[in-house]
Amino acid sequence: MFAFSVWFGYAALSRYRTKDTETSADLGIIQTATLTLLALIIGFTFSMAINRHDQREIFEEGEANAIGTEFLRADLLPPKAADATKGLLLQYVDQRILFYSKQTPEKIEEIRSKTDQLQTALWNEILPTVRTHHTASIALVAAGMNDVLNSQGYVQAAWWNRIPLTAWALMAAIAICANLLVGFGARNFEKNIALFMIFPFVISVSFFLIADIDSPRGGVIRIEARNLVALKINLSQQMKITSPSIGNQ
Repeated sequence: MFAFSVWFGYAALSRYRTKDTETSADLGIIQTATLTLLALIIGFTFSMAINRHDQREIFEEGEANAIGTEFLRADLLPPKAADATKGLLLQYVDQRILFYSKQTPEKIEEIRSKTDQLQTALWNEILPTVRTHHTASIALVAAGMNDVLNSQGYVQAAWWNRIPLTAWALMAAIAICANLLVGFGARNFEKNIALFMIFPFVISVSFFLIADIDSPRGGVIRIEARNLVALKINLSQQMKITSPSIGNQ
């Protein structure tokens, strides 16, 4: 599209270009202003995508920390409730790891449904103890479970927080105008076609990079559940040591 804009600017619009000095100077000012505006918008949009990417990684780390902390606090519960809570947390970690992997839309909905079920089961597991034991240690367990549930919500909100389509449309419109102006002001276009194609190529690469960073599940640059995977290994080892029967569930 951008390459076509350069060609169209030269083939269809350049015929209306006059060759007087004043018009050439005005064209140079307009080209410079448009290209500067495009560079600023691309830079700001790239910064937005990077900030969202970093935020998603921070929330993944926070989610792993919340689950790991609640796993340890589960020992404050009665033995039966503690074992059941730890087993559910292990299943919960598995679903959270799957959430970060590349999945089909149907699989994603299945993961979300299973996650909601496990969250309900986790809360219902500690609820009887919290209601009957009004102690500081049990309050820590309840607060820790609340952090586990909240962290999943923060992650989901961060994954939904994408660059708006209106911003993409504005950026694309300005890019098209910039390429039209490049073609409009081009001289000896036929002799230097490869040279004039560098600009639309660079713009396309910039758009691709921004879109790739802004897409947490697809593309080349993805959010990986490194902390959750490490947590899963650690928790599995602890379960095998403290309760082998539950660790093998």
